[in-house]
Amino acid sequence: MNLLMVLTSHDKLGDTGNKTGFWLEEFAAPYYVFKDAGATITLASPLGGQPPLDPKSDDPTAQTDSTHRFKADTAAQAALATTVKLDTVTADDFDAVFYPGGHGPLWDLAEDKNSIALIETMLKAGKPVVAVCHAPGILRHPKNPDGTSVVHGKAVTGFTNTEEQAVGLTDVVPFLVEDMLRQNGGTYSKLGDWQPYVVTDGMLITGQNPASSEPAAKALLKLLG
Repeated sequence: MNLLMVLTSHDKLGDTGNKTGFWLEEFAAPYYVFKDAGATITLASPLGGQPPLDPKSDDPTAQTDSTHRFKADTAAQAALATTVKLDTVTADDFDAVFYPGGHGPLWDLAEDKNSIALIETMLKAGKPVVAVCHAPGILRHPKNPDGTSVVHGKAVTGFTNTEEQAVGLTDVVPFLVEDMLRQNGGTYSKLGDWQPYVVTDGMLITGQNPASSEPAAKALLKLLG
């Protein structure tokens, strides 16, 4: 099982002067689900090298068993510090791709031509694409061969408008994940704020929030059988 995990390289939270990046739990939990299942994992990001960590995800209140495990795992830290550049990876080499969230992807990965092409190629080849929390924002531009959005007519979820409101960033983000998925024709559903919730439709797996990252990774393993 060869899995690709794609992380953001974007570290600016709009023009607030605050930092953003990827959310630690959304990387660490799936990483260990895949690792413990014996998968070979490749980490990539638009710029390569160390992706920026959202400082809020490093807060003591945001820690889980997976993040504690990552903090003690020098091999995983070294792998994360040396992500390959996204434009060097090819869909042919992987069985599936997983996108952790954090606010960063809304700025770079959502608009990244290499990411858009990767998603389109994976789905066309019948290979799963998984995105959690804000990462379903990466589904903004990819199209099916017939020109429709890849989420059109698909059951999807992602970070909710009320969750965005709760973290006070509704007016900071370039777009709202929930609104975008609906506008692109996705059949969007959600549970209460911060509840784990994962939706699988064909080769598309989406998770609502950080708590959904581990269940989304397990849903991928189930899909790959």
